[in-house]
Amino acid sequence: MASSETANTRQVPVMMCRYFSAVLAAALLLVVATGIPPAVAQGAGNWSTDLDLKPPPGSAATPQESPATGPGRAGQRPAAGGAGTTVVKKKTNEPPLQEGMARLTLVALLTADGQRIEQDLVWRIFEESREPRTAGKLIGTHKIASPVLTLPPGTYTINAAFGRANLTRKITVAAGVEATEPFVLNAGGLRVRLAAAASGMESMKAFFDILSDERDQSGERRIIFSHAKPDTVIRLNSGIYHVVSTLGDANATVESDVTVESGKLTEATISHKAGRVTLKLVTRQGGEALPDTEWSVLTEEGTSVKTSVGALPTHILAPGKYVAVAKSQGRVFRRAFEIANGETIQVEVMRQ
Repeated sequence: MASSETANTRQVPVMMCRYFSAVLAAALLLVVATGIPPAVAQGAGNWSTDLDLKPPPGSAATPQESPATGPGRAGQRPAAGGAGTTVVKKKTNEPPLQEGMARLTLVALLTADGQRIEQDLVWRIFEESREPRTAGKLIGTHKIASPVLTLPPGTYTINAAFGRANLTRKITVAAGVEATEPFVLNAGGLRVRLAAAASGMESMKAFFDILSDERDQSGERRIIFSHAKPDTVIRLNSGIYHVVSTLGDANATVESDVTVESGKLTEATISHKAGRVTLKLVTRQGGEALPDTEWSVLTEEGTSVKTSVGALPTHILAPGKYVAVAKSQGRVFRRAFEIANGETIQVEVMRQ
């Protein structure tokens, strides 16, 4: 009897295993019959989210509009994520226009073909002036590419500046109107380079001034940009400009007219002719330079070229003939000298 009970007990697990196997097989047949697809990895391209990911610590802050002019334009670049990170811009919409107000979107174009300027812009908005030839009150400054302004109806003077290139327009807006105003700056770039011969002689002390092509009633040109460094791109409105390049701090200058075209970079190479001179007041030939000496460099005609104070002043001069004048302890000493292009000389003035 005990033997029979033991046999029955051993058969229970076997029957249960057969039962669950049958259930599992039936479930699999049901899956196949109903066409339920197996699970697959979903591509990131099919995801949708409205999350606005914050930039990592230390990243540059996004420029903000001033409260007086309304919300900024959507489409600013999101913060860059790391490898495998998907940055999604938050979907935003402009709020409803306030009753009695106007909305104006400003866009700057490099040329008339529609190439937009996306950085380094400064917008200034002025109220209408009641006095001719004078600017009204400044009511807003924006340093983003395309500001969106909410303004009361009226006439405004708006200036768009891109480097030294700029455009000023008068714009009238009406209540309830939403408009986009393009500003075609017709801007180009100018880069001045030094020729190899000049670049080896105090090139760090070289600079150039950009002046207008036209002259005023006094015959003077208007200064557009002063003390620009070589190899620097200066943004300008298209047109003709007069460039004055100076090597050193004296009279080694070169002047030239250049033409800047819209949407193009104009490169001008300047070739200077100059020499370097060091002045020295001594009591004997080859002696030690005397300190606290006042110096003047004059042309042969007596025109002052450069003044300085010290024991060993050094200047870059245009090739030619000069007179070195040294003043020490109430006495004046002179010596004529000549310098050629590319020459480096030392002029000793004897104190006798």
